[in-house]
Amino acid sequence: MQIAQFDNLALNWQQDGNPEGRPVVFANSLGTDFRLWDAVLPLLPTSLRYIRMDKRGHGLSSVPDGPYSIDDLAGDVAQLLDRLDVKDVFFVGLSIGGLIAQKLAYTRPDLCHSMVLSNTAAKIGTPDLWNTRIDAINKGGIEVISEPTMERWFAPEFRATPDCLAWKHMLERTHTQGYVSCCAAIADADLREETASLTLPTYGICGSDDGATPPELTKSTLDLIEGSQFHIIDGTGHLPCVEKPQDYAALITKFLKESGFV
Repeated sequence: MQIAQFDNLALNWQQDGNPEGRPVVFANSLGTDFRLWDAVLPLLPTSLRYIRMDKRGHGLSSVPDGPYSIDDLAGDVAQLLDRLDVKDVFFVGLSIGGLIAQKLAYTRPDLCHSMVLSNTAAKIGTPDLWNTRIDAINKGGIEVISEPTMERWFAPEFRATPDCLAWKHMLERTHTQGYVSCCAAIADADLREETASLTLPTYGICGSDDGATPPELTKSTLDLIEGSQFHIIDGTGHLPCVEKPQDYAALITKFLKESGFV
């Protein structure tokens, strides 16, 4: 773990793999930190450089005053990559991380060689949905949404295992201000026009039982990008990288090769 200090933000990040390899960057979902990718990284090609970070308001990164925007969150990633002198990355974004990926590919095409949009969309939910969630959390804390969130995040088989509890705890320990500020970013984000202009190699992944961004929603976003591919991982929810990391890593490895990254 390392801290990159910027004017208004301390961003926690980590590097794994080959420090001289081509860079693969991961962006996490709402309510998780960069441990989201722990089970996937050991299954990916060892020749590559893997960079992951806690977005603002999450994990060990600082919690600037909100609300946030997707522009803010994509700008944070761009700042880190510029600091590291990294360009032309293979970007993997899940949920809000997928919104960040789309925005970054649009605003900083020099940073993005190709991308995986996982369990995400160009527009996720409605402002009313997100504002209702924000109000509930401000009144009762994140705990009030933790059980229904587990139902969206995971398929029934995984929810019945003890491992699910760790992810429930991760969600509940997310900083409230950071969480609701990112909710506001999602509420205001509509990237459909921007995403439709993208031409970089893109691969879509979704879980068959995703209760947050169902397969048809994710697929509708991939359809905006000419030449994109899409795959559903059966028996998984919103976080297939947790439930079936081997399947998830196999798809990423396949696209790494198809996109000419390795």
